[in-house]
Amino acid sequence: MNANAAVDHPGTRTAVVIGAGFGGLALAIRLQSAGIATTLVERRDKPGGRAYVYEDGGYIFDAGPTVITDPTALEELFALSGRRLADYVDLLPVTPFYRLIWDDGYAFDYVNDQAALDRQIAELSPRDVAGYQRFLAYSRAVFDEGYLKLGTKPFLRFWDMVRVAPQLVRLESHASVYGKVARFIENEKLRQAFSFHSLLVGGNPFATSAIYALIHALEREWGVHFPRGGTGALVQGLIRLFEDLGGRVLLDAPVTRIDVRDDRVSGVELESGQRIDCDIVASNADLVHTYGTLLAETERGRRESAKLAKRRFSNSLFVVYFGAAKTWPDLAHHTVLFGPRYRGLIEEVFKGPNLPDDFSLYLHAPTATDPSLAPPGCTSFYVLSPVPHLGAAEIDWSVEGPRYRDRILRHLDQTTVPGLLDSIETTRIFTPADFRDTLNSHLGSAFSLEPILRQSAYFRAHNRDDQIRGLYFVGAGTHPGAGIPGVVGSAKATAGLVLEDFAVASAA
Repeated sequence: MNANAAVDHPGTRTAVVIGAGFGGLALAIRLQSAGIATTLVERRDKPGGRAYVYEDGGYIFDAGPTVITDPTALEELFALSGRRLADYVDLLPVTPFYRLIWDDGYAFDYVNDQAALDRQIAELSPRDVAGYQRFLAYSRAVFDEGYLKLGTKPFLRFWDMVRVAPQLVRLESHASVYGKVARFIENEKLRQAFSFHSLLVGGNPFATSAIYALIHALEREWGVHFPRGGTGALVQGLIRLFEDLGGRVLLDAPVTRIDVRDDRVSGVELESGQRIDCDIVASNADLVHTYGTLLAETERGRRESAKLAKRRFSNSLFVVYFGAAKTWPDLAHHTVLFGPRYRGLIEEVFKGPNLPDDFSLYLHAPTATDPSLAPPGCTSFYVLSPVPHLGAAEIDWSVEGPRYRDRILRHLDQTTVPGLLDSIETTRIFTPADFRDTLNSHLGSAFSLEPILRQSAYFRAHNRDDQIRGLYFVGAGTHPGAGIPGVVGSAKATAGLVLEDFAVASAA
């Protein structure tokens, strides 16, 4: 029996999951489906975590993740109790997956149509048509190994890593995403087109393990989807499923402490003074916040928070949400706007020490797929720019934020969305300081630990604490990492540990 086993607890098991982001929601559903009485507590007034929803004057803005790439991981959550995702949420296909536009105006539609891809690749570099096929084969190999086989397996012991080392060596996981792409593809635009994906999970393409090239095959396997009604509609569908299963949700309920007695969790305390007793605590909150604040009264918490704070954290984001009283029929749902620099800009984003003068942008225009997210004849948007986290660059975002917003909106007006400035009706910004203050994110990082090789799998934060019994983790900081597939996968890994430790008979 492992050291974390808790089968001596009689009767129905009880759990508290801290944080109603995708990872916390997925874990709460798995535990409740297995018969563990689960309470999901969320500090904000709505569930979703980074997938919060803002509403203003008829505009609906998804705050965070907007790309659904593995619907099967979500379908599995519903299938645990004999239900169907389609009865709760309508996922709509998005094409092109992304429109990529460079500083010189060249546009590339990244689609799931091989002939269309080959045609566009040939226009830029005929020799790279065959090179792309070799890259796609490599991406599918790491997808099979790194996602399908290992994506939901917890790495708790060093030997877990040793056992998969031959496969990781064979796949050259020591190489970077960009470095691996560059071995197959010669054209620089195409190298950027097939290496930027690691940025979607907080990874520098020039430093992140080539294993993350699997994201390309993941998108080619199942496509890119968007929930009707926005990502918030998916969050609400998951909440409804959890409550249909008998789970309890508490909103506006910040946790102030995880109680530990005799090296075992015994419950949590809320800011309101309420205490919830339980056998199991799983945190979907920021790792440093969980150890350093919620477990501050324990030696384990103080020690682990200090160790984690010394590790490398991913970049932050600057996000502008804006609504415009106009439509642009030719605008894609997802647009990536590359700036004049690629490697140099990314290096500055991850290392600082200043806010770069230039930027690359991701523009989200969901009304291209679902017009209901804005008033008739209008468009809802958000645009994000990767920026340094608060530990890499000392920026007063209360001053720089409005300036940076205006620079970005002017750029969009001049390059991609003509007439934008004259039609904007509402704007809102979310800065690295907001990631820190609203989401308790260490250093304002948007994706937790940076996904470099020495911070992946066994070397990432474990899904179960090594010393405090009944304490588990889920979300971007744990294996396998950030992104909706990553955090939903972490929930499956963590749930498996909980059910094993508490001898609960379930396939969850």
